[in-house]
Amino acid sequence: MAAMSTAAVPAAAAGNGRWRRIGVRGVRTVGAGFLVAVCIWALSPHQAFGITLVYSQCISLSCWLFIDVGRELVASRLSLLRFGESTQGTRWPGWPWMLLIVVAGGILGYALGIEIGNRLTGIDLPGPFTASSRQLISLLVFALVPAVTITYFFQSREVIAEQRAEVGRAERQIAEGRLKLLESQLEPHMLFNTLANLRALIAVDPTRAQAMLDRLIAFLRASLAGSRQASHSLSAEFGRLRDYLALMEIRMGPRLTTRFELPADLADAAIPTLLLQPLVENAIRHGLEPKRDGGRIDVAASALNGVLTVRVRDTGLGLAAAPPSTGDAASIGGFGLDHVRERLAALYGDRASFELAGASDGEGGTVAVVRLPLASR
Repeated sequence: MAAMSTAAVPAAAAGNGRWRRIGVRGVRTVGAGFLVAVCIWALSPHQAFGITLVYSQCISLSCWLFIDVGRELVASRLSLLRFGESTQGTRWPGWPWMLLIVVAGGILGYALGIEIGNRLTGIDLPGPFTASSRQLISLLVFALVPAVTITYFFQSREVIAEQRAEVGRAERQIAEGRLKLLESQLEPHMLFNTLANLRALIAVDPTRAQAMLDRLIAFLRASLAGSRQASHSLSAEFGRLRDYLALMEIRMGPRLTTRFELPADLADAAIPTLLLQPLVENAIRHGLEPKRDGGRIDVAASALNGVLTVRVRDTGLGLAAAPPSTGDAASIGGFGLDHVRERLAALYGDRASFELAGASDGEGGTVAVVRLPLASR
């Protein structure tokens, strides 16, 4: 049942979109019929405009009805023959079929429109099946030329709209693919860095190395649980940062202290998984490790006017005194911070931002600020 209802939603949405497009074309046909009436009345001002308008609308709407319905039926039948099923979306059988539909629909629509107009006005104008050959040619020109013009105009607009939609879908797929690639690169990087630190610690302090390994296992277990989600709650993100910093505290000892500020009303705010991890790694690598006395890392969240702001601040050496980049993934401006920028751009576009600057207070260090739309999980 769930599968059926899930599949029914796109089909229903496509069906509603098709009927909406048909309705829009009908409204535009009314407008086109009005313009045709004005042109005919301007060429024959002796005829009452009201009578001209009635016949113009009757003929225009009748032609549109036959042409649009014919186009839908022929396109659906061709789709069934080619693919074994009727497809949704823009229904276009191709210009050879469409010209035939326009001619047949124009003749039938003109006949029906004249008949309806005669009944509404009490006038007995000849239709295409009762008129002389000269009248027929003249009348068909007035009917078919607007029909072909309007059909070409409407189809061109639909093709352009469909192409824009296809481009939009392709751009979203490219962004999603690039985002998945970035995510797949980030977690191995963090693991390799931690294992390198663990290897160095084993030779110096096996007991602390064992404690660090236990923490790493707990961190990886939590990471695996959240790896199948594109986003999770801010409280979960803070929890993973606590696990990671607990690993670093084992290695750095009293040289590293941490502080977290997460208001209760923001605990369920949505944030991409592992978005803040590179910022914390960058603070450790370039701010606190090179500093003899170490320092503190503060992670704080706040919200204002629908914007979630998360700050990762360290009291380390700061940007100016940080060691030069060696090209590794955690370097300033390297993969880690580029990862944050590109993920924000792929997910939120101009609605999100990332800034990295020196702290302006007496404690020094660096402040990384992420801003993104506030949303709940």
